[in-house]
Amino acid sequence: MTISTDSSSTTTFRDVALAARDAAATLTTATRAEKDAALLLIADALEAKTADIVAANAIDIERARMNGTSEALVDRLTLTASRIAAIADAVRDVAKLPDPVGEVVRGYTLPNGLQVRQLRVPMGVVGMIYEARPNVTVDAAALALKSGNVALLRGSSSAFDSNTLLVNVMREALVASTITPDAILLVPGTSHESVKELLTARGLVDVIIPRGGADLINSVVENSTVPVIETGVGNCHVYVDADADVAMAVQILLNSKTQRTSVCNAAESLLVHSDIAEEFLAAALPALQAAGVTVHGDEAFAVIARKFGVDVVPATDEDWAAEYYSLDIAAAVVDSIDAAIAHIRRWSTGHTEAIVSDSATAIATFAGEVDSAAIMVNASTRFTDGAEFGFGAEIGISTQKLHARGPMGLAELTTTKYIVSGDGHVRS
Repeated sequence: MTISTDSSSTTTFRDVALAARDAAATLTTATRAEKDAALLLIADALEAKTADIVAANAIDIERARMNGTSEALVDRLTLTASRIAAIADAVRDVAKLPDPVGEVVRGYTLPNGLQVRQLRVPMGVVGMIYEARPNVTVDAAALALKSGNVALLRGSSSAFDSNTLLVNVMREALVASTITPDAILLVPGTSHESVKELLTARGLVDVIIPRGGADLINSVVENSTVPVIETGVGNCHVYVDADADVAMAVQILLNSKTQRTSVCNAAESLLVHSDIAEEFLAAALPALQAAGVTVHGDEAFAVIARKFGVDVVPATDEDWAAEYYSLDIAAAVVDSIDAAIAHIRRWSTGHTEAIVSDSATAIATFAGEVDSAAIMVNASTRFTDGAEFGFGAEIGISTQKLHARGPMGLAELTTTKYIVSGDGHVRS
């Protein structure tokens, strides 16, 4: 059975979930060649339908602006011809990656002659709940397909028209392949009830991955009866050590904060060692001002800033905890690397932290003691990304420790099973 994705269809969630279950059974045995061919068809179809996708996206953008959505979130929602081309290229990159399914994680022979192999296998039906960003629709579908999983997608109502068309384009592309179109499915409806149905579909859905802000992630974690992989809110820190190269530190800070503000790997907090604070801020403050960044600083930071004729907004606990998604940054002066680490431990969401330093000792201390999914050493926080890590794309960035941590690519969308081979073995 192939599910209809027509908006006028009366297809129920259970219909879709059962179709996903059936499709997952067929995908388990799909070859790499079959999956790669399907992905290339999807990439070509996305580019061929660029004008239609942009037109559907324009409806979502207009609706968002009428609803008073911030420009940072509108940016996350927006699809342009160049962004669609990049999305299609990411799908092609996924096709080039090794297929994790069937990989032998470990294999050995027991003293009794039994041969044990632990193999990577698909998870099955992967439910995605995500906000705004329609590119996630394609990234999730491509990664799920390549790893032999069905993508059951529930985007936000803000991207309804974009997501619906993207899924239809991908499903139509699969018709020309050996992969069932039901490998990619939308959860029907836009109500909270449809989300509840997905969250409670234990036995039909194998895992749920939420991707969005703190409220969405917390809601999924607290209300799901299906296992959840928690993807992270990004309160990311840049720590400028006493032994930092000032010019390098300024560039890393600016890139981390301003290269794209509406993403989870953008820096939200700056910590500066007191020994270098004046020298660093002499260069950093004008650069931040030129980029339009508002600084929310502690008193020590504000005192130094005033020496350079710059006023900062007094920082509060809300600022230290904030994921701004805007041209704002919380900033503090710290007296030691230990104080910086203590601040990060208190306020970090466990996503990404960066240190800028020429001291091997400081780097080793920071990397060893900061417990986040990614530690950047003399590099921008913006590199915590599946594509940048060589994964082609990512399903999300996990900030938990089970079952995956950091950017999640193909291997992180698999589980394992054991194949144990004997020759008439029985246990005594």
